[in-house]
Amino acid sequence: MVKNFKLKKLTNQLVLAGVMSVALPVMAEEAASTAQENLMMLSPVVVTATRVEQNSFDLPVSIDVVDAEKIQEGQLQVNISESLARVPGIVAEARGHYAQDIQISTRGFGARSAFGVRGIRLYADGIPLTMPDGQGQAGTFDLGSAKSIEVMRGPFSALYGNSSGGVVQIFTADGPKDPTVSGSFTTGSYGTNRESVKVGGTNGSFNYNVDYSHLESDGYRDHSAVRKDLFNAKLGFQLNEDTRLTVLATYMDQPLAQDPQGLTVDQLRLNPKMADIKTSTFDTRVSRSQSQIGAKLEHDFNVDNTISLMGYGGLRDNLQFQSTYANSKATGFPAGTAINIKGWDNYYYDAGHPNGSAGGVVQIKRDFGGADLRFTHKGALADGPYSVTVGANFDTMTDGRTSYDNFIANPSLIAHSNIAKNYTCGTTVTCGVIGILRRDEDNTAWNFDQYVQAEWSPVSRLNLVAGIRHNDVHLKSEDHFIKNGDGSGGASFSKTTPVVGALFKLNDMVNLYANVGKGFETPSLVEVAYLPDGTGGFNSNLQPATSNNYEVGTKAFIGANTRATLAVFKTDTQHEIVVAQNLNGRSSYQNAGGTKRNGVELTVDSDFGKGFAGYASYAYLDAKYSDSFCSGTTAATSASCTGTGVAWVNGGKIIPGTYRQTAYAELSWKHTPTGFSTAVEARGVGKIYVSDKVNDNASGYALLNWRGGFAQNLNKWRIAEFLRIENIFDRNYVGSVKVNDSSSQFYEPGANRNWLLGVNAAYSFR
Repeated sequence: MVKNFKLKKLTNQLVLAGVMSVALPVMAEEAASTAQENLMMLSPVVVTATRVEQNSFDLPVSIDVVDAEKIQEGQLQVNISESLARVPGIVAEARGHYAQDIQISTRGFGARSAFGVRGIRLYADGIPLTMPDGQGQAGTFDLGSAKSIEVMRGPFSALYGNSSGGVVQIFTADGPKDPTVSGSFTTGSYGTNRESVKVGGTNGSFNYNVDYSHLESDGYRDHSAVRKDLFNAKLGFQLNEDTRLTVLATYMDQPLAQDPQGLTVDQLRLNPKMADIKTSTFDTRVSRSQSQIGAKLEHDFNVDNTISLMGYGGLRDNLQFQSTYANSKATGFPAGTAINIKGWDNYYYDAGHPNGSAGGVVQIKRDFGGADLRFTHKGALADGPYSVTVGANFDTMTDGRTSYDNFIANPSLIAHSNIAKNYTCGTTVTCGVIGILRRDEDNTAWNFDQYVQAEWSPVSRLNLVAGIRHNDVHLKSEDHFIKNGDGSGGASFSKTTPVVGALFKLNDMVNLYANVGKGFETPSLVEVAYLPDGTGGFNSNLQPATSNNYEVGTKAFIGANTRATLAVFKTDTQHEIVVAQNLNGRSSYQNAGGTKRNGVELTVDSDFGKGFAGYASYAYLDAKYSDSFCSGTTAATSASCTGTGVAWVNGGKIIPGTYRQTAYAELSWKHTPTGFSTAVEARGVGKIYVSDKVNDNASGYALLNWRGGFAQNLNKWRIAEFLRIENIFDRNYVGSVKVNDSSSQFYEPGANRNWLLGVNAAYSFR
């Protein structure tokens, strides 16, 4: 248990808000009509669930929408974690630095990811940001030009393919009717500054929305500075009455993102802002860029038949400097500030001197692309309306992956006679630079999937939704550097994932629903790169995780202005993919048997009148291993589960990286005559375990934030100012964890009390 990071009890208001959505009283007849008028406002239209625009209230699916106002007003508009904290069942944790992507998990899926996003499909305007092997990045989400973010959980996520424990999709807003130019400037704690400029409008059949932003920050922790530029453009062309073309382009350049790395328990107690000594010695950091372009062509044959074709392509470069170094004879880091590197075997290879390090500098050059073709037909069957969507998609990626030592020694030191000598960084050895080659391979992944989705309402009170997807995923690695062992190999995975759901309208105010489906998650290219013991070799024995998913729930209006939802779910997974070893910079993976995830999700959204509004969400997740296994090897019994870095994990152990409880509540007020708005936000989480092999955990916490601002309309100008204060009570807490870290540096502290001050000005040429 981490001292000084004690669990803070969730406020009574949060608990009561969750309980409210369980009690669904019989509605008065006069309230029904008023609630129906507010249906569109409180229950927005979504497209992620069925790929056809549909009111979320009438779908047997757990899906939430975060609109533009909640994404942008009073926010920095950089990390998607700013917006997703309010959604139950999904955890999006900012790591306190930008060297690794946002940590996102839903209902326990994706919790194991040490970097990037696993177990969840990410999309921007229908273009996948998740690669064919299931690895995704959210760093190119442009919040400044977003219209909304849709978050879907549960069985229907499987209709989006491999690695779909959930789906997160951002939609770019169309340009406004009148040409408009706007600019914003935000400044805040830790030397944080963000500037942006946006241009949008409509000219006849042409619509455009173009946004550019620049971010710089020194970061809350030592060695966590960042510089980032993001460009996003959406161009719409109405080619004729029945045909629309949308072009989407994104460019992200992040030339610097320092990596302070995680902290051990002792380091956390000493100073949460500190960075480990290795970060400065090796100047741990990441630089990355990504460019992509996509186009979507839609044609209406008539009101009942539509065809859509989407294509995209892009490039991604990533260069990362880690603190892992090749040192097969070293026993560890010394107590002082020096890092000692031992000699000759780090530079030469022969039969007597193999070296198992993957290198401390990793470079990835990726090209990716794909296409999706779908046809939608609407009609009537037995006097009940229906829609059917049939589609297929192809996605591909190729990574040119190289790794190098993160140090260079004087050539005079690499003689056989110096094999036993130590050399210190900063004197005879230069650290934090690109050294000799350790890895050189091409990794390829591609998928070709087909899917069918249908929706039918045989009677007015019943809505049936079903779908099926056939997944074909292929992984291949060509190793051009076999001195560490030949890592060449390949694997193919195939799975059909059906799902079915039903919604029954108890009355105009209450809907009941249930759904069931199968899920499928293949290992990623990173996860098959090494054998379970960490040695070189393609891990062809690593199998996909498969799951059976069940959910029941209700969606209801309480009175005229309150919407509540309740979902109860159960997920049984087989062949769960977990970390086996972390050794010499190599993370290897294994299948752990079965897991069980059971939980409850609640939301209440209410308009109290006179400018007041409230929102609350709560999620409970019981995520455990159902089978015992040996972490680090494939040993079948606890007696044979022995060795360095090996531990027996008993069935019933909580899956690390999962929170048992998460909650969010917000009370807001707007005074329209003055343009003033304000809100208080409360967020709480329970404790989180950090490893399969030890029982260490980060304690839960509760945070209170406040935001307030003014907006003025002056002829053709709209000007808005805001002030935001986070962590008002200056709590110490762990914002995210690094699951199964081999150095026990599990903890990434969250920021103490901090502030943001921003102004936005928009001019409309109307």
